[in-house]
Amino acid sequence: MEKNLQELESESIFIIREAYAKVKNLALLWSMGKDSTVLLHLVKKAFMGHCPVPLVHVDESYEPDEMIAWRDDYVKRHGLRLIVGQNKKALEEGMGPHKGRLVCCNALKTVALQQTIQEHQIQALLVGIRRDEEGSRGKERVVSPRSSSGEWKYKDQPAEIWHYFNLHTPKDVHLRIHPILHWNELSIWEYIQSESIEVIPLYFAREGKRYRSLGCAPCSGAFPSEASNVEEIIKELKQTNDSERAGRAHDKEETYALQKLRSMGFM
Repeated sequence: MEKNLQELESESIFIIREAYAKVKNLALLWSMGKDSTVLLHLVKKAFMGHCPVPLVHVDESYEPDEMIAWRDDYVKRHGLRLIVGQNKKALEEGMGPHKGRLVCCNALKTVALQQTIQEHQIQALLVGIRRDEEGSRGKERVVSPRSSSGEWKYKDQPAEIWHYFNLHTPKDVHLRIHPILHWNELSIWEYIQSESIEVIPLYFAREGKRYRSLGCAPCSGAFPSEASNVEEIIKELKQTNDSERAGRAHDKEETYALQKLRSMGFM
């Protein structure tokens, strides 16, 4: 493994172990995407191949069938604990992208996540976001305290100096912990290659297109690509200037759309 990947891995594992040691009812938010799957691999590496925390998947009911089938198969093969959260009331009332993507995302992702956190009394979530993904995520800290309703006050983030991460918080404060915040898209794929990490096949090109960012089917677009394996994806990333999330519809909905969602408790 290259030195830069070793350094990224070491810092992430340190954060994961600190979180596990100091937080009760810790869980890992897993979307089946490359980032949260790398985070899962890091958790297992931190604990000698064992994942001691449950996975949480927020099921909007609009994900491609392939994602759900891959999720269930992966969890079964690896002996993982999975919590599936879903805003059933909103779905029964007809919530969907036709209501407006910000409205839909808030109901089926943000509210569903808040319901899951409350139902399972989850004090903190390990989340696989990166600063380079999108503007609002660049404002995050490794340890991000949230209000009881899950709101994120992005103008009032705690300072993190000399790798001091404030995990000494009251039990009623919910935390989002971001162990791979300092990674980028290229380092994620280089680490996947180095560690031979299994990822969902939707990332590999089919009929001249592939996904770089996964989500619900109506809001996720594929990119023109011929990259059919990890090595080809790495080569492609070194040559492209296109944004990773350019295919995500809610990012295009309006200015600061994702920041507005995240301030309400979105991932």
